Amino acid sequence: MVAELDKQTIAQAYACWAPFYDLVFGAVFEQGRHAAIRAAERIGGRILEVGVGTGISLPDYGKTSRLVGVDLSEPMLRKAQKRVTELGLRNVEGLSLMDAERLAFPDDSFDVIVAQYVITTVPHPEATLDEFARVLKPGGEIVLVSRVGAETGLRGAFEQCFAPLTHWLGWRLEFPWSRYVNWAERSHGVRLIERRAMPPFGHFSLIRFAKEQKSAALAHRRELRASG
Repeated sequence: MVAELDKQTIAQAYACWAPFYDLVFGAVFEQGRHAAIRAAERIGGRILEVGVGTGISLPDYGKTSRLVGVDLSEPMLRKAQKRVTELGLRNVEGLSLMDAERLAFPDDSFDVIVAQYVITTVPHPEATLDEFARVLKPGGEIVLVSRVGAETGLRGAFEQCFAPLTHWLGWRLEFPWSRYVNWAERSHGVRLIERRAMPPFGHFSLIRFAKEQKSAALAHRRELRASG
């Protein structure tokens, strides 16, 4: 059995990645970043980017979007703060060192939660998604760009085989689509609205969840109780 990721390993891994993260992953993940930003700005308003990293995506948002970024890695955040300062990104309200599983924000704080290449790098993905849903306003969206692992077959076997190495590097390969679906199904008031393959190789997807208005969520719970 493969050991789970832990926060210390993740923080250490991304401290090592910080000096050359943009060089290694900037171009590879560019299309996914731009797709997430476009999706987020269709909602607009106050946007929380979880796992903001070096802040590579921050300059690509429109000036009317109000941005808050959090990350577990202090070295990555230092690069993000330098980018914000050098580019004069006045629409960035703040950058904070923060655990994605314990966001220090009140309920219903943001219009959009963006997490690019994050969900498969946290120790407890479903708990992290629960936090996203908590701080998201009713009517808002969670926008992910995330890896979708294989359920079976040769790729699935490959992912299991290489899991110890990728965990050491700070992420997991073995994360099937069923985990996203199951989370949405058990999360009251959150529904899946889009999955779209992203490069490279279609192993990543743009995934969007919508949080229902409170009246709709209440009606849905009443329907479930009545049918039970």
